[in-house]
Amino acid sequence: MLYILRKKMLRILKEMRFLPPKIYAHILFENYTQKKLNLENPIEFNEKIQWLKLYYHPKILNQLVDKFEVRKYVEMKIGSKYLNDIYGIYKNPNEIPFETLPNQFVIKATHTSSHNLIVRDKKFIDVKSATKQFHKWLNINQYYRTGQEWAYKDVEPRLIAEKYLNNAEQSSLIDYKFYCFNGTAKFLEVHLDRADNHKRGFYDFNFNPLAFRYVKKNKSITKKVEKPGNLEEMIRLSEILADNLPFVRVDFYSIKGESIFGEMTFYPSDGRKDLIPDEYNKIIGDLIKLPKLQDGQRFITTS
Repeated sequence: MLYILRKKMLRILKEMRFLPPKIYAHILFENYTQKKLNLENPIEFNEKIQWLKLYYHPKILNQLVDKFEVRKYVEMKIGSKYLNDIYGIYKNPNEIPFETLPNQFVIKATHTSSHNLIVRDKKFIDVKSATKQFHKWLNINQYYRTGQEWAYKDVEPRLIAEKYLNNAEQSSLIDYKFYCFNGTAKFLEVHLDRADNHKRGFYDFNFNPLAFRYVKKNKSITKKVEKPGNLEEMIRLSEILADNLPFVRVDFYSIKGESIFGEMTFYPSDGRKDLIPDEYNKIIGDLIKLPKLQDGQRFITTS
């Protein structure tokens, strides 16, 4: 009975995203993992993600999660040839020139996660409805939308129009997501068929499936996934971008053998989803070497 009451209480409290971060982190973690969060000695992967939200605050993270501003960092570190083409950046949805955009394009919110409009044929777009949707996106703060993901808190709300990417060899793009720990890529996650039958799985760099997952079995990849010819390049680029960061996931696409940068993510799944089997929460957690808070230091502000 007490367990049921506590679960109900946690479900209510997790909606109170205005709570102090140290309090909210405990609520969020227990609600989704049914475990107590230990911030004094975090061990598991998601525990360390929560710790990084609370204490790792170098200003550059605000730039790296911004889908427009991160382009400057990518250009400086690895070069502009790895960036997708953009058609414009907009603060006001009414300024988007739909009539001059190509027949296929993508519009993304720069300041949040998973707010994307993919247009495969412009004649089918409802501009009025899309514009209304964009206004809603611009009024969302990712920090309060999810689990107080610090890096997003002060990102300026904007919309970015990008080139529509496709690979003739595939029905939809494959996402290659490289998990980097202190600047070294250790493994990758692959996402398939996002539009129709989204599945994902973890792989080593020989493209052998790894023994853990965080989604249900029916959402896990079961078919063989071919190793992309530019895998070594994507690993190398990910590590350059991840340099000096305790943890980051760096995403790439492979388009006809060319590496195209996707995004950088510091809090995968908001630190909510445990790995299965359970022992991998510690195994992967051990890969994150957290920086040290110095005496009297509230936050780490340098990378």
